[in-house]
Amino acid sequence: MVKSTGTAAPDGLSLRERKKRQTAIRIWRSAIALFAERSFDEVSVAEIAAAAEVSKMTVFNYFPSKEDLVMAPMEQHVDEPARVVRDRAPGTSVVAALRDHFLAALAGFDPATGLNDDRFTIDVVQLIHRTPALALRATTTFSHTANELLAAELLAEDPEGDRVLARAAAAQLLGVRVTLTTENQRRMLAGERAADVLPEAVDNARRAFDLVEHGLGDYGTRTT
Repeated sequence: MVKSTGTAAPDGLSLRERKKRQTAIRIWRSAIALFAERSFDEVSVAEIAAAAEVSKMTVFNYFPSKEDLVMAPMEQHVDEPARVVRDRAPGTSVVAALRDHFLAALAGFDPATGLNDDRFTIDVVQLIHRTPALALRATTTFSHTANELLAAELLAEDPEGDRVLARAAAAQLLGVRVTLTTENQRRMLAGERAADVLPEAVDNARRAFDLVEHGLGDYGTRTT
């Protein structure tokens, strides 16, 4: 799942913090542009530093590894599902909280949903898909780490302390998010417009979360 860092610094940051954020964004965008043009493996950190007009040491101060130049901004959001569950209103189920959050993100064309046709976002998605090391890191981060964080949050609220059910629920909920995001990314990579896909993406999200909410039941039962 791809999440853009954006370009505007949050309110309340000091001038020094704003400048540091702007530098990090400039380095990141310079790296993505070069990777998209020539591939991840063919670009050196020295070239990225030159394009961003900083030293090679500065690049490593912000991004400790070459993979971090692509993945670090997205990985800042790996705990998002757990936070949504933790911050939900009283009386709101876990499924409802995550469904509403995803639907709101779709409406805003949040890159994390895969429904974003900005050229830069698509370049990032293509880069991850085409680079085995990045694809593996994305899978590890969003299928394992995010799962562990969400399962821990669910377990913390379970009076029975049922670790197995917490992990099973987390796997189902994150599986829905990953499936929906992957489908949206597929359609963006195929050249479709996000605004055109939005109605179907919303319908897919509602149906997929409903499946989790109500269980598989007789889904897939053979009739003959």
